[in-house]
Amino acid sequence: MGSLLRVKDVKRSFGNLHALDGVTLNVDEKTVTILIGPNGSGKTTLINVITGFQKPDEGHIYYGSTEITGWSPQQVYGTGIARTFQIPSMFGKLTVLENLLVAEKNHPGESFAKSMVKRLWAKHETDAIEKATKIMELLGMSEQLSTPASLLSGGQMKLVEIGRALMSDANLYLLDEPVSGVNPTLAHEIFARIIRLREQFGITFFIVEHRLDIALKYVDYVNAMASGKLLAAGPPQQVINDPKVIEAYLGA
Repeated sequence: MGSLLRVKDVKRSFGNLHALDGVTLNVDEKTVTILIGPNGSGKTTLINVITGFQKPDEGHIYYGSTEITGWSPQQVYGTGIARTFQIPSMFGKLTVLENLLVAEKNHPGESFAKSMVKRLWAKHETDAIEKATKIMELLGMSEQLSTPASLLSGGQMKLVEIGRALMSDANLYLLDEPVSGVNPTLAHEIFARIIRLREQFGITFFIVEHRLDIALKYVDYVNAMASGKLLAAGPPQQVINDPKVIEAYLGA
């Protein structure tokens, strides 16, 4: 099993604040790996740097054998990496199905010229609807396909955002706190479905999460950060029992 994502000596500062201070870590393919740490440790900044929403000051980022350091979000997305955000952003007046369809890549109907000729995009549209429907079945939300997104619960919005990411057919998914603010029952269900997606399709997940009581039951590897630095990496029990990790959390 090789590393699908490699982060090497990455630094990112905001004035005098060193949000990332020489972070080096690997995410192996077909694993569920989480990134933990106290608030302000640099977790979301690292996700933003990997996905192109912020530029690193130093260091290198590799997706497979390709260096993607400093790429734009569109370039990163195009190479096979998709992400979600801590706070889901839905098109409230659109249905769940329509929210997924707007994430479909390379739809020929988006071309002004091709949009005028239905036969050039009709089959793609049908295929996209079938794909979105299957994704929502996998996420347990078939009954909400026609529901306006504005009527969903916070947990359901998290699932829809994961569904939109899955529409990209990416190999690596970076999820920023997918169970934040979600009731424990649904939080366990979300992680269970993430594991099912990994097992069925060989998808790799790199997840920022602070609800360790839930997440640690499901993940393969843990990376722990504090003050912009990586403190420990390895199997869940090894990392959470590391004295440096315990001190960082107790200190926070």
